[in-house]
Amino acid sequence: MPATPATATATGPVTGTRLHTGTGRQPAGHHDGGHAALLRTAREVADDLAADAVPRDRAGLPPADEAARLREAGLLTALVPPGGAYGVDWRTGCAIVREVATADSSVGELLARHYAHTWNGRFYGTAQRATTLERDTARRQWLWAGGVHSPAPDGCGPGLTLTPLDSGYLLDGRLSVDTAVTVADQFVVDAVCAVTGDLLVVRVRPGRPGVFVEPARDRLGQRLAGAGTVAFDRVTVAPAQVLGPRPYDAESTGPFTALADPALRLALCHVGLGIAEGALAEARDTSRNVLVPRLPGTAGPGAHDRLPAKDPDLLLAYGELASAARTAAVVVERATETMARALEVGPHLDVDEPADVAALVATAETVTATAALHITTRVLELADAPGLDRFWRNARVLTAHRSTAHRLRDIGEHYLNGTHRLAAASL
Repeated sequence: MPATPATATATGPVTGTRLHTGTGRQPAGHHDGGHAALLRTAREVADDLAADAVPRDRAGLPPADEAARLREAGLLTALVPPGGAYGVDWRTGCAIVREVATADSSVGELLARHYAHTWNGRFYGTAQRATTLERDTARRQWLWAGGVHSPAPDGCGPGLTLTPLDSGYLLDGRLSVDTAVTVADQFVVDAVCAVTGDLLVVRVRPGRPGVFVEPARDRLGQRLAGAGTVAFDRVTVAPAQVLGPRPYDAESTGPFTALADPALRLALCHVGLGIAEGALAEARDTSRNVLVPRLPGTAGPGAHDRLPAKDPDLLLAYGELASAARTAAVVVERATETMARALEVGPHLDVDEPADVAALVATAETVTATAALHITTRVLELADAPGLDRFWRNARVLTAHRSTAHRLRDIGEHYLNGTHRLAAASL
């Protein structure tokens, strides 16, 4: 049953703990000062989120306050594709997502999906329509949510339908949404035309008659991402709200459009990497400041020294975890650089390149998921910090629907048989 009508909302620091191993490459088309300023802003937002991360996670409320912080900092405006005086390139956008995710991966996922969704105008629409949409997003500080999904296993496509009218469509159906279901300013979804069978990507403004949202309750992790369900009941969709068609299968998908799915998956890799780095940094800070008792007879009763950990086994454990995090970072950054170059080429992308990009993204997914799950589990054994378990819960939820075995088979198929398309994931 539909719940409440949707309404659009307009509304211990991690600093010094990063394990980032960035190449230092500056984004194309951006001045050094602008790039540096955006990353400083992202760090400030991360520090702000880290300060109350534990109580916010325990409360598990819809992310209205978090969205307001992002909007006030200008990150929603920044995280659109580059164009004119607004937007950032792929490298900078992912760096911002990763920075925020070290402090709060729920907000990091919200930002990652927002950024990926703002690219959908380019992936599925005309250049003119995409430019208009990006300009409106930046000017109005829209927060995007929704889901453009892969075909269902039975081949029936998404669960939303569009019924043609004399001008436009009526949208019906229900959809699970991973982020910002109660605070989004725009939903982007794909739906089947009831007459032609075509898949169309459309945008819908929350708060319209017939749009109902229901937030998810009692999630294990990613509690502040704002997941839930959106229901559409005879919602009018004007022709201007149609971004464009989405091909049903890989064979009919153009090279640039084929980047849509791996782009979203790669953005989520940066969230997973942020979880791993944030958990390791918080555990490290706790271990550095553990209270070590003095030897008997060296001081008065109950006296302690505040000393860094010296246990060789503890050093070995942190060495292994830091290596795992840095290895994942290198793999993710290589995939990010390759994706960035492909996005810069745009519609003139070579037909074979998307498969190479997707293979790197699949590799990044497997390495990052393995590292995040391993690190967030091990740090619980190494440090006793309040709220440290949230990293483990967040990693579990973020990676739950992204099978490592499935990705490894994709990579093997591409490597062994040279397939031009890797299987897409429904995210």
